[in-house]
Amino acid sequence: MTEPAVDVRSVTKVYRRFGPKRAIGTFKSALLAGRPGRALSPDSGVPALFGVSFQVAAGEAVGIIGPNGSGKSTLLKLLAGILQPTSGSVSVRGRLAALLELGAGFHPEISGRDNLEISGLLLGLTRREIAVRFDEIVRFAELEEFLDAPVKTYSSGMAVRLGFSIAAHCDPDVLLVDEVLAVGDEAFARRSLEKFAEFERAGKTLVLVSHDLALVGQRCRRVLWLDQGRLAADGPAGETVALYRERVAVHEAERRGETAAPAAGPSSRIGSGAATLTTVQLLDSGGRPTARVTSGAPARLVMEVAASSRLSDFVFGFGISTVAGATVFGSNTAIDGFVAGELGGAATVVLEIASLDLSPGIYSVDAAVHARDGSPYDYRRDVLRFEVTAERASAGVWSPERRWSFAGEVRWKS
Repeated sequence: MTEPAVDVRSVTKVYRRFGPKRAIGTFKSALLAGRPGRALSPDSGVPALFGVSFQVAAGEAVGIIGPNGSGKSTLLKLLAGILQPTSGSVSVRGRLAALLELGAGFHPEISGRDNLEISGLLLGLTRREIAVRFDEIVRFAELEEFLDAPVKTYSSGMAVRLGFSIAAHCDPDVLLVDEVLAVGDEAFARRSLEKFAEFERAGKTLVLVSHDLALVGQRCRRVLWLDQGRLAADGPAGETVALYRERVAVHEAERRGETAAPAAGPSSRIGSGAATLTTVQLLDSGGRPTARVTSGAPARLVMEVAASSRLSDFVFGFGISTVAGATVFGSNTAIDGFVAGELGGAATVVLEIASLDLSPGIYSVDAAVHARDGSPYDYRRDVLRFEVTAERASAGVWSPERRWSFAGEVRWKS
């Protein structure tokens, strides 16, 4: 059996905390105080992780999500070997590259050129390997004009581009990336995503920490959710992200003094109840409820909504995903340009899809009515499922109408 690229077993990490009047003193001051043992000890410990265990297979892309203070960055520092666990064990196999903090490892007084060479050596490259990859690293970072300037003169985005480019081009077996990519511009973000895709195709291992749930869902097939230092969930990206979103919605509802609890039944349901979804249906081209649609045929998603009181802040939305949790489509009235006026009672909302160009398979529908800031009134996950059929099979989830044409010396038997 192939050994995992990352193996974390029962890891607990506790930081020492000292009170405002209890900094670490000298041995002399401790003796004069008459309490040498107590004077040199911390007031208490700050637990960051509790008994976290998981494995990451070679070639797997895993995301880590959770609120601020949940232990995500601490976990990555443990994987990188920057920190040691208080208890438990961490094992990473193969060459490791980590991009954990803005400008981490760079000396601000020396040039980008010198920092590149030093960082490359620290990541295990030889001077010859650095020389071979030097131009490619600089081109990817787009720092040709600033390479000989001190790093302290770089913007945050420039420092991130240089750090990511070095890490990405050192041919790591395992790449650890923290939230630092958020400071990059749009063009750099696209290049970074392309590099992640290259890693995946090459069988490299990626561990990505981000608050960008869409990015995590897009780039990672599996996601870990950390909550107050504990592993709250570990599963397929779509499923784990949905669970986390639900927890955030519940927390926000509680903060507002509302209630948000899952309802009984096969689908998950949360929200304040200021408006509720009474019915969600998929209709065929004839307006009949259906659970089976032919690929390319028109379809309509319909929700019946009831508001308990008049609302001026409301958004209606639908989402379609595979049963494995990969998002296929999602939109709402705010995205499509509708500005809310008033919802005063019962209403019917219809989303017409002219051509449902999906590949054959089973799909899941989410439906929601919520405030513009995302706070749910009624959010129902996996509220219904439907099957798409087609005369021809196709890979992926999109199956557009298509036609082939040929020219030259090519013939077909049929």
